[in-house]
Amino acid sequence: MGDLPAMRVSESKPFSCVGVDYGGPFSVSVARIRGASVIKAYLCLFICFATKAVHLEVASSLSTDAFIAALRRFVSRRGRCTHIFSDCGTNFSEANREFVKTMRTAAES
Repeated sequence: MGDLPAMRVSESKPFSCVGVDYGGPFSVSVARIRGASVIKAYLCLFICFATKAVHLEVASSLSTDAFIAALRRFVSRRGRCTHIFSDCGTNFSEANREFVKTMRTAAES
């Protein structure tokens, strides 16, 4: 068995290094009344590498914009992450491109 990454065994604050993935789809009722429409929703799972704690955010779709919104909610509650690991899904790769583009434009200004 290989050695664990240093981020998994070193002491750090919770949620400074996380893994992210999606779960679902789940059927969600829009309102608690008879005849309310049901929509599909997904769970965005953030797993802390140091403590194995889990933070769940609801995402409306698998799109890049929905992931960025879930990530913003996560960061507003838990603080900034130093490292985020994913399975390199399309939405994660596109979000990374958008973050890099935003950082470049901010550095140029």
